[in-house]
Amino acid sequence: MQDPTPNGLAALEARLRQDLEWLELPGKPWVPRHEVEGTPVTDVVIVGGGMCGLAAHAALRLMGIDNTRVLDRAPAGQEGPWVTYARMETLRSPKALAGPALGLPALTFRAWFTAQFGAGAWERLGKIPRGQWMEYLGWYRRVMAVPVENGVAATLLRPREDGLLAVETDAAGTILARRVVLASGRDGLGGSYVPEMAEGIDRRFWAHSRDAIDFAALRGKRVAVVGAGASAMDNAATALEAGCARLDLLVRRAKLPAINKFTGIGSQGVVHGFAALPDEWKWRFLHHALSEQTPPPRDSTLRVSRHPHAHLHLSCPVLGLEETGGALRVSTPEGVLEVDFIIFGTGFRVSLAERPELALVADQIRFWSDRFTPPEGLAQPELESSPDLAPDFAFQEKAPGACPALALIHCFNYPSTLSHGKLTGDIPAVSAGAQRLARAITRHFFVEDREEHFARLQDYATPELLGDEWPAAQVAGALA
Repeated sequence: MQDPTPNGLAALEARLRQDLEWLELPGKPWVPRHEVEGTPVTDVVIVGGGMCGLAAHAALRLMGIDNTRVLDRAPAGQEGPWVTYARMETLRSPKALAGPALGLPALTFRAWFTAQFGAGAWERLGKIPRGQWMEYLGWYRRVMAVPVENGVAATLLRPREDGLLAVETDAAGTILARRVVLASGRDGLGGSYVPEMAEGIDRRFWAHSRDAIDFAALRGKRVAVVGAGASAMDNAATALEAGCARLDLLVRRAKLPAINKFTGIGSQGVVHGFAALPDEWKWRFLHHALSEQTPPPRDSTLRVSRHPHAHLHLSCPVLGLEETGGALRVSTPEGVLEVDFIIFGTGFRVSLAERPELALVADQIRFWSDRFTPPEGLAQPELESSPDLAPDFAFQEKAPGACPALALIHCFNYPSTLSHGKLTGDIPAVSAGAQRLARAITRHFFVEDREEHFARLQDYATPELLGDEWPAAQVAGALA
């Protein structure tokens, strides 16, 4: 039952407007407008209208950068994973995290929730329901006036000789941009990872956990799920709740990971200090976290284990797949398992060949593997395939001078983690990431437009003194 909340969201939105006014935010627009042969130039094009894209736009707008466009291929309300391929019941992040609020208390999920349901309901809330988080992001988009253009995909980033980027799209023509921010999520530099053995298997037998899956069609079927992470567990639970006849969870490890290592050291030191670590220390931190793996949430695991026809197989990697009649034979160390459908909860990979928008620059992007040799015993393919980013999240060149346009493309998505820490893929530190990005782009624009700003300085002629401050009798012409 809702607590009484007079004024509700209207009062909260009034509070947010007042907070912004008292902080003199958003900053007044200050970046000079540019045109090329009569075509206006957009200062920043943000590719992706999910949480990271919203936070990036809002942070730029607060800094007075308002000539921006935000593109998202999804329909309105379906940006990001929250109501599409994310299948958990609640978020794993603690409910009180500020998330993308950018230091504004009235912009937090807590403020939004409490304004509608009251303080008592907030205290009773355990974790945030997934769909409710998406509702909050929709409100965030509205109150921060983020102009997401839905149903628009960036299809190609084309460097131009004049130092701009031509952002070709499938539904909004070509946009000339000074900078592009890729806020394109966990698979923003690649796609879903599945074992090679699945490539020769008919797609009616398998899916990746990121795919749109017809779970209703799995009712009465034998289903296997590969993996031990959150997405594997959530897809297993969804299949069970849809009425599958049997669920086998196939886990390569000898036991489920139990400790979320990075949660244990979460602090502002990690948020703001990670990027300043020497390369070897960045590698050591993330290598250890990846080696230990992130456990699936306890609630997600219980959601599966409560079903008596769910079976957990440890030390049980998939060794082979074979179609047989209308089913699939799955070879494992325990023997052969026959299933009707298999779901790979095997994560994502960096694979620029799967990102057509980067086709013209992909060969020039520098990765950690191009310049860093990990210490002995610490090899890690996922880290080796991380882009080696500049302090402003921009790509860097393998060969200096070969592709200067890379400095104009900012990788504000999950693969930035090795360079910048966990600022772009999760809720806890996304505000810090967006603010780091916005401040860097602000610096770039002021430096790039210095001649115009200097001309404005010279031309400014509004007097502070009007000439009547001193009575004429008090102005001595000369000392007597």
